[in-house]
Amino acid sequence: MGLTRDFKDTVVARVQSDPAFAQALLDEAITLFIDGEPDTAKLILRDLVNATVGFESLAEEIHKPAKSLHRMLSVSGNPTMSNISAIFAAMKRALKVEVQTTVVMV
Repeated sequence: MGLTRDFKDTVVARVQSDPAFAQALLDEAITLFIDGEPDTAKLILRDLVNATVGFESLAEEIHKPAKSLHRMLSVSGNPTMSNISAIFAAMKRALKVEVQTTVVMV
């Protein structure tokens, strides 16, 4: 059997070596959240936090306990809009990216 690597380890390695991939994950989490898929958005955000700043640093930055952040970004988590906004803003700062939105008329 060939060597395999845990999916989360693969995400961490890719995020740390490819800033465009990290930004794409953040963009995808924001898009999913806006498009009404918050559960998937939270899981992507959780992986991104783990691969970048970590929950302890994020907790310090947004003044929330790390355990609460873990719960918020779990499948059953229910973050408030202010908490999710603070997490997105912190991730933008950590990745040093701007997020631009586009309105598409359908």
